[in-house]
Amino acid sequence: MDPQCVHDFAQLDTSGPVPLDRPFTRGEARSWGVADKHLRRYVLGGALISPIRGVYYSTILVDDIPLRAACLHLVVPPDCVVTDRTAAWILGAEQALAPNDHLVPPRVSIHRPPGYRLRNAISSGGERALKAEDVMDVGGVRVTTPLRTACDLGRLLHRDQAFACLDCMLALGHFSREQLVAEVERFRGYRKVRQLRELAPDADGRSGSPEESILRRRWLDCPDLPRPEPQFSVRGPQGWYAIDLAEPTARYAVEYDGAEWHGEDRRAHDQQRREWCRRTDNWYFDVFRKEDLHGPGRLAEVRLRQGYALAASRFAR
Repeated sequence: MDPQCVHDFAQLDTSGPVPLDRPFTRGEARSWGVADKHLRRYVLGGALISPIRGVYYSTILVDDIPLRAACLHLVVPPDCVVTDRTAAWILGAEQALAPNDHLVPPRVSIHRPPGYRLRNAISSGGERALKAEDVMDVGGVRVTTPLRTACDLGRLLHRDQAFACLDCMLALGHFSREQLVAEVERFRGYRKVRQLRELAPDADGRSGSPEESILRRRWLDCPDLPRPEPQFSVRGPQGWYAIDLAEPTARYAVEYDGAEWHGEDRRAHDQQRREWCRRTDNWYFDVFRKEDLHGPGRLAEVRLRQGYALAASRFAR
């Protein structure tokens, strides 16, 4: 039994030992007498976190890169390389995780040397040709470098998610947009390299969220519109406000309001901020939500063109 395990389970409402100082696996928990139903209860109750499938840790631990590496070390074989979204996560770009991965623990994306293929309930892997310079060590786990991770995500994901992940990876500061664009040609002939070649020049680490990145992609898909400026700063009554996307010449401001970050408690603040910008500096705001970006009824491009035309017409002579 682990010496750091808790034996008084009132804190976790459990009936078996749970370590508080390190992550542990489902298999370990079962050996301590902690059933799956208990693990599910602790996760739902906020006592445990399951960042990847089959691994858990106490919420008293700080979510940082060393902890993420410790989680992966429990399930990743030493000859494997962590890739794609999982690599982005361990490198610090948690926004590169798939939509709703915070609701259901994701599988680990790993690849083995050529000739081997790993399949189990925890991982989703395969083979991938990697050079020595594509791989780095993070806390004892082999991981694709930030630049290689970005190129893989930009090639292999759906276009919207690929673009959002390029922004997330660029925001880490390990490489520049120019380095990303230059790296693209290395993948000539690879699957979906045309998508990476298209998206890389527009990547921008200033994006505030994946949905903001997708909204910017919708704008950039309108070649008749001037390019937007992400996180454009305007002076407020007590500091500076940041507009998600802006075209300052026409005072056209575009923002994405997601349900997670713009609920009832934020709406009043958002309204006051936007009203200040309208009143003091003549900004014209368009606010977009999820349904404007996704699905067969999306109208983002139509609304952007109409909104910009209205904003610009105020300055027409």
